[in-house]
Parts: sequence; structure tokens; C-alpha cells
Amino acid sequence: MSMNVLKEQEIETQLIEKLKALKYTYCPDIRDREALERNFREKFESLNRVTLTDSEFQRLLDEIVTPDVFANAERLRNRNTFEREDGTPLHYQLVNLKDWCKNTFEVVNQLRINTKSSHHRYDVILLINGLPLVQIELKSLQVSPRKGMQQIIDYRNDPGNGYTNSLLCFMQLFIVSNRSQTWYFANNNNEHFAFNVEERFLPIYRWAAPDNKKITHLDAFADAFLAKCTLAEMLSRYMVLIQNERKLMMMRPYQIYAVKAIVDSIHENRGNGYIWHTTGSGKTLTSFKASTLLKDNADIEKCLFVVDRKDLDKQTREEFNRFQSGCVEENTNTETLVQRLLSDDYKDKVIVTTIQKLGLALDANHRKQYRQRLKPLCDKRIVFIFDECHRSQFGDNHKAIREFFPRAQLFGFTGTPIFEQNATYRRIEGDEARLATTKDIFDKQLHAYTITHAIDDGNVLRFHVDYFKPKGAPVKPGEVLAKRAVVEAILEKHDAATNERKFNALFATASIDDAIEYFHLFQEIQNERAEADENFIPLNIACVFSPPAEGNRDVAQLQEDLPQELEDNKVDPNRKKAALKEIIANYNARYGTNHDLANFDSYYQDVQQRIKDQKYPNSDLPRKKKIDITIVVDMLLTGFDSQYLNTLYVDKNLKYHGLIQAFSRTNRVLNDSKPYGNILDFRAQKNAVDEAIALFSGEAPDRAKEVWLVDPAPKVIEKLEEATQKLKEFMAAQGLDARPEEVANLKGDEARAGFIERFKEVRRLTTQLGQYTDLDEEQKAKIETLMPSDDLRTFSAQYLETAKRLQEEGKTRKDDPDDPIQQLDFEFVLFDSALIDYDYIMKLIARFSGQPPKKQKMTREQLMGLLASSARLMDEREDLEAYIATLKEGEGLSEEEVRKGYEQFKARRQAEELARIAEKHELPVEALQDFVDHILDRYIFDPDALTELFRPKGLGWKARARAELALMEDLIPLLRRKAEGGELSGLEVYEDA
Repeated sequence: MSMNVLKEQEIETQLIEKLKALKYTYCPDIRDREALERNFREKFESLNRVTLTDSEFQRLLDEIVTPDVFANAERLRNRNTFEREDGTPLHYQLVNLKDWCKNTFEVVNQLRINTKSSHHRYDVILLINGLPLVQIELKSLQVSPRKGMQQIIDYRNDPGNGYTNSLLCFMQLFIVSNRSQTWYFANNNNEHFAFNVEERFLPIYRWAAPDNKKITHLDAFADAFLAKCTLAEMLSRYMVLIQNERKLMMMRPYQIYAVKAIVDSIHENRGNGYIWHTTGSGKTLTSFKASTLLKDNADIEKCLFVVDRKDLDKQTREEFNRFQSGCVEENTNTETLVQRLLSDDYKDKVIVTTIQKLGLALDANHRKQYRQRLKPLCDKRIVFIFDECHRSQFGDNHKAIREFFPRAQLFGFTGTPIFEQNATYRRIEGDEARLATTKDIFDKQLHAYTITHAIDDGNVLRFHVDYFKPKGAPVKPGEVLAKRAVVEAILEKHDAATNERKFNALFATASIDDAIEYFHLFQEIQNERAEADENFIPLNIACVFSPPAEGNRDVAQLQEDLPQELEDNKVDPNRKKAALKEIIANYNARYGTNHDLANFDSYYQDVQQRIKDQKYPNSDLPRKKKIDITIVVDMLLTGFDSQYLNTLYVDKNLKYHGLIQAFSRTNRVLNDSKPYGNILDFRAQKNAVDEAIALFSGEAPDRAKEVWLVDPAPKVIEKLEEATQKLKEFMAAQGLDARPEEVANLKGDEARAGFIERFKEVRRLTTQLGQYTDLDEEQKAKIETLMPSDDLRTFSAQYLETAKRLQEEGKTRKDDPDDPIQQLDFEFVLFDSALIDYDYIMKLIARFSGQPPKKQKMTREQLMGLLASSARLMDEREDLEAYIATLKEGEGLSEEEVRKGYEQFKARRQAEELARIAEKHELPVEALQDFVDHILDRYIFDPDALTELFRPKGLGWKARARAELALMEDLIPLLRRKAEGGELSGLEVYEDA
């Protein structure tokens, strides 16, 4: 037995001892499905005070065991009904719902669930009332969290696995640990468990103490997280079931501590408080959970979640309803809000509204006398939770709330608190006026999770700030550059900044006039470039700013948090209206929409949606339907979230919380293709950035810049030099030169795995450097010397080919910690290019076909190399390469002819392949074609159709099974290609076989 296995056994034994010390009952006799079900039956009958017959218990199992993780999670948390043999209903619960702590807690290990095609063994499982709710997977090697998850997911996706057809279907939580490092994540249905070139891995967490210090050692984690009542609380109170997506979500530690702090303050009536949780840390989920827990608090009359803008009202309501459908209704106007405040209906206990509507409701001079109607609530305990503590919470509305509801408790969430340094609102106290801070308004800080914590945890990204230096004299702080120079610089840097347009950008301008001028300049300069260079692909530019309100209350409400736009619209409003009409008309023409100024909100919502639509690959949504850069003044610089927005261009003076809020639009985590948020500043605001970082670091201000900002280019180039040297040394140790063509000569899995690990690091660093917009010529030359572009592309192609082969091989092997393939963490997202997609390749092929050999800018070999280096085109690569090989230089095909020609070529090639398969298996081509069409029409494999295909041959069942298996082995690659990236379900059993 290997030392690794021994070590793993030791970890398992020590964990069981630790759990026994935490008063779990160890059940060494529960090692198979029968024992698991017998134990559950005992617990079920005891809890529900019932004795079931054997047939009743079997029917109960048949009812409750389903592959739908979300349905099981709901059943676990609700009271259910079962019909007994005598026709009477049995109202039952699976666990003690009133007090989860009073359930039985047991630990089992080395459980085997054997089915036809699955023989998995599970390290440690925790049972609550006999149900397996937590699985702990122990590893002796230093696996990454992604790899540990992947192993569990491979189990989950295995055909016939115990998670779909046994009590393991109730699994709520997975824990992965190698003793020194421990992570946890929620179970989910397969659609939320996929790894592919587009996805970031699932949310995976490490536990932490209230001061955000990580608790990673398995013993400490067990004490802090697995104590019986703590685990019960985690599963019953702090797991969120997202109804609209049918998805389970585990709250992060800091979210849990914030909710507890609010709930405890209310329970003990300890006054007001605020939560400092950085932008992008999931404040809406935290506030939702706090609100829903308060719904069941009989001491509370109402809980109002208060936002300060109309668009945030809609956004927050949609987010709340995403977590639980219909839990928050729209307050279309102040009258509706007042009615809901006075309502006794349970669904009206939590209300989302704007502070403006609330202000009107409490206005003593309002003609409708809402205030008078609300008098019965004066002495009630009302809880107000304010979303972002913007300046509107500092004014008269806030004062009115405190005066009208003397027993109210007020809680604020903010990513950027107001301190004395960044305070602007003057508060009158007695005879003196002074600047008001968040602490003045909300009394005390209840919990903090700052951007420093979030970056350390990998929950938000760091920033790369490029202070633009034009050729010639340096920019002075705050100096306004010529707008043409700014546009030229953006066009020069945009592809690099956005990873070849995989992401998109906001452009923050200083005024509405500047936004209008920039919009026209982009049109003008891009037209000039398109005329001069046939290869230039113009950027899609949108522009959004609020129109003059002119009595429109929606726009007036919107502008309460848009100070620059509010002021700008007071000067020459008609000219600004005309410009916005022209911008909207341009937008309508580009995107085929029908917006107008009278319905500005629908235009604004559409712009936001198109920015978010960047997440779709161009094959699903053409790039002409997306937005590359959105020019703004105040809009979208706070509260707007999109993972696929990574760049902010700044030609506007920013400071303190305004600067941090704007920068934070770019730092949502996605995957390794987005290593940081990119800021390109045209106002030389380094001092303002340093001041903001120091103010909002929260702790360790001396290292805040080091945490917040990415390494400067020279340091990353040094790392690249080390990585390329390691690759060279590795290849030399294999007796090979460090050239891409030599990768094919690597012998054995260990050598190929070694190449994967070393080249992945090279690619990660070149991806990072590729998005640096401030590299000088010397630095660019150094990078090219270390890893020439052609070599990088060809190495990438070799990586993709090798990684894909190893990944396929790894699926068929047993989980062996000494197997080099089992230890690999494959990374395809680094090799994905949004620009090098199907449309782009079609354009290049047409250009290649249209130019005589001597004038070609790209050779056939270069075109093939480009194709091979993109993960996005892996499935199409073989067909595309074969098609390109048939083309003649100078043939002069149009892009339309190239597309049509390729589709015909592919259809012919696939028909020939199908005919070969039919001949090999002695089947009629037409019957096999019908079988394939049947699968592709429904995207589901039908085993009955396969049986029908072989019926005329009259084979015995063993011979037929062998024939079916042999056919599917040949057919699956063709089916996958014909499906063109669509998910074909039901083929897994043949792939695994």
C-alpha cells in the first residue's frame, strides 16, 4: 500500500475522532445502501412517530429519491405528505424543521453505493436524521480546489451514480480537504456543475472567523463549521435556494456574520448599525437573507429594504425575486407603498422601495396626506435596511424616518463608507454645522469586509491602472487632453485591454457635452481608419446620459444621484435633448431597436442588457449586436454589475468613494482570461488613486497598494522569464529543444503532464501582460524575445491537442493520487479568443482565397496555426483545416461563398464518414442517418431507437449489446461535431464504456 493511501487513511481516522469529540455518533456498520436506508428508516419513523410497513417505506423511497437536487433541497426544508396503504395521509418532515439542532448527527466512512455502472466509495459522510447531507472528500496530495471539485463532479456526472438513485440525492454540501487546506461548496444539478471554456469554476469557499481570518486546517474547520448546531444552522438558515434558477447557493462567511449581526441587533434591540462590505461582495444576497429571516420575527411589524434610485429599485427587486420568486412586489407608486405598509398580509412584511417614495409618504405637506394614514405605524418596530449609503440617506428623508418611527432600527450597507476625509454633506447640530459620516447616521459598524479582504480571498480582482502618457510633455494632474488624442489612444489600446474584445468597457467623461463630442469623434475617426485599412474592425460605441427632466418625475428621481448630469441639463437643455435623440436614433439603426426620448428608461435598460450580453460567444450572439464601449457621465458608475466588463477609460476627475465605485465596475471575478480590472486614466490621477486606496483599505494601509494593484510590468516580465526558462529546462531534461514541434515527441504521461503544467504558467503570464496597456517598446521587445508570438500560438495549439487527449484518457482511469494525469488541473479558458471565432476565421479564409500568393498577408500555414491555437474552435478544427487545404490562393471567393462552401464541404465529409460507419457495422445508410437525425432533432439519445436500428439483424442480447457499443464508439465523435457545441444528453454511458 502506498504512503499516500496510508496518509489519506490517517487523515480520515483523525477526522472521525474529531467528529466523535464533537458528539457525532460514529456508525462503522453503515457501509452500503441497505444499511444506509435501514438507518434512515429508524430515524424517519422516530421523528414522525409512525411505523411504516416495508412496502410503504419502499414507496416513500421511490417518492423522495430523485436526481433533482433542487427539488430534494426543497423537500428537505418543507413539510410533506405521503399516502399510506389505508389511504390516510401522513404529513411528515425529513428532519426536525423547528430545531435542526435536535436532529441526530452521525458520521459514516467508506460508504459504497454500487449500481450497474458505478462503484464509487465515499470517504466521509455526515448524516442528519439519517440523511446524507454533507460529503467530505479527503486528499493526501496538494490538490487545487478546482481539481478537488472536479473529482467530485466526475463522481456526480458518472452514469448511474448514487447521487441520482439513492439517498445521496439529498447531498447539500461538499467539503474537500488535504488537512492543511479545506474548501466547501454547494451541491447542484448538472447544469450548474459544468466546466467548459467559458465558465469559471463553481463558487468554492474557505471558512473564516468574524475578523475574516481564514480557518483552513481541517481540525480548526471542524471546530468552527462542523459542530452540530453550527452545521445545522449553515444548512437551515444560511443556504439560499434560488428559485428562478433552481440552484443552491452557500453564503460566504462574511455574509453570514453580517446577517447574524443585524438579526442579533434586532433581537436584542441594540440600536442601529452599518455593514461595510465592499462593492462586488454580494450585498444584495446578504440583505435578502437578513430580510427573510426577519419575516418570521413576530416582534417586527415591517422590514423595508430602501434603495435610492428607480433603476436600483427595479434591480434589487429582481435580485430578491431571483432568490425567491414573487417574494417582493413592485411598488408602482407611493400610494401602493402606503397600502403595503398598512397591510397585514404576510407577503407585505418585506418591502423594497426607494427613499424618494418613502420621503413622499412621510411628507407632512403632501396633498394626499399619506403621513396621516401611516400614523398607526408610529409606535411599531419597523426595520429599515438601506442598500448603498449614498448621500440621499444623509438628508431630510432620513431625518423624517427617524422622527416618524421613533422605535425603528436602521441598518446601512455600504461598499464605500463616508469618513471625515470624503464627507461632503453638512449636518446641523445645535448652532454648528459639521460634515456627516456614515457613523453619524448609522451609529456603529457591525461588520467589515473591505476590498482588501475581498482581493485577498479572490472574490474581486485587483486593478491595473495605466496613467496615460502622451508622446511629448507628461500630463499634469487633472489636465484635460485633446479629445482626438484620447480617442486615438483608446482605439490603439482597446483590443489589448479587453483581451481581444472578449470583454467590454465604460468610458467615464466629465460632462454631457464631453460625452456628445466623444461620441461623434469615435464615429469620425473609426470611419477614417476603416477607409485606410480593410483589416480594421470598428468598435460598437454606445452613449447614455439622462435627458432634461422637464417635469418627468422618473428622470428627476434618476438624476438625484447623478449630480453632474443634473447640473449639465440646466444649461442649453434643448441642444442636449437633440444630441441624445441623435444618439438614440444611431443606436436604433445599429441594433434594430425602436427607442425614443419619451421612453428613456427602456433605452437605458437596453444599453445595460447589451453590455451584459458580452457574456455570449459571437457564435450565439453576433458581435454586431453587442457593445464594445459605452460612453457615460454619471450613469453606470455605481451599482452596475457585469462580469464581462473589464475596462474603464477615465477622462473625468474622480476621488475617494466616487473613484472606488467607478473602478469597481471592472473587478468582478470571472476566470483566468480576466486577471484584473483595467483602468486607463487620461487625467494623471495617481495621487487621487493612492488617497482612495489608503482611505478604503480598511486595514493594513501600508500594504493596501500592494494588494489592490497588480504587479508592474517589469515584475511580471521577470516572472515570464522564469516560466519560459523552466519550460526550456524541462524540455531539455526530456532530450528535446524548447520548440513547439518537439512537444509531439514527449514520451509518456508524466512528460506530457509536465509540459501542460509549465506551458500553462507561460500562457497565464502572457495573457496578463497582453492586457497591460502601458508596455513600452523595450518591454514589448523583451516579451517577444522570451516567447515569440508565432511560438506562443503554436505551443498553444500543442497544449490544446495534448490537454484534450490527456483529459479524455483521465476520464477512463481510476482515481489514483500517483497518476500524473489525475493531478492535472486542465485550463482551457486561457486559450480562448473572442476575436478568433468562426466569423473571424471565415473572413480570413475569404481574404486568403481572394489574394494572389505574393500579396497574401497570412499564409495557409499561419491560418492553420491561428485556428489550432483557439480553444473556442477545438470542435471545428479538423473540418476547417481539411476545408482550408482544398482552397486555392487567388481563387477570389467572397465571404458568403466561403461560408456556403464550408457548410457543403462539412456536410459531404460527415455523410462520407456516416457511410463508412454504416458499411463497417453492416447497417443501411438511410437507417443510420434516421437514427442520427432522431438524436440531433431532440438533443437526447434514445436507447430504444438504437435497439430498433439493430432489430432487423436478429442478434441475441449479448451480441446486440456488443454491436451497439461498437457502433456508438464510432458514432459519438461524429454526433458531437454535428451537434456544433450543443449538449447531447444520454451519451455518457457509452462514452464511459
